[in-house]
Amino acid sequence: MYDYENSPEPELIRRARRGDIKAFSTLYAGIYKDLYRFALCTTRHVQDAEDAVSETVAAAYENIGKLRKEDSFRSWMFTILNNQCRKILRGRNRTVSTDERDDIARDTESAAGHEPDYAGQHDVRAAFAALEEEEQMIIAFSVFGGYRSEEIAAMLDKNAATVRSRKSRALGKMRKILEKADF
Repeated sequence: MYDYENSPEPELIRRARRGDIKAFSTLYAGIYKDLYRFALCTTRHVQDAEDAVSETVAAAYENIGKLRKEDSFRSWMFTILNNQCRKILRGRNRTVSTDERDDIARDTESAAGHEPDYAGQHDVRAAFAALEEEEQMIIAFSVFGGYRSEEIAAMLDKNAATVRSRKSRALGKMRKILEKADF
């Protein structure tokens, strides 16, 4: 019996490419929370986040044979998720209510495995929501995915210097919004 839980990621990817559902499932289990947090932060709606992750997993499973580098599985998954989230955002034409934002805050903290800290949390989420879509993607990839500028640039088909600049600008915008909220 093969030990999926203790196998290195490249071996699991090779097995998944050959159609091993358990190998793909193990890979997915290791990345699910990060995918969900990213989707929730990006779409700002629980059902949309769940839909985006589900669509991502289905697309990734169907296309795992197209994964070029075994060591880029995580960024490949986030790229697919990013595209799914953008598709959902384009198709949606509604605003998120304050109650929904509070639900998102609780769900995001739950997914992260932390107890909610509501002091100032709404302000941070509001500051994030005030960013442009591309800025949100860059911040989300950086914060939730833990990606470097070069990796984010590859996923968004941008120059790494551009990503660093936009990240810095986005964080500056958020900082200004949060400073105003403190008064």
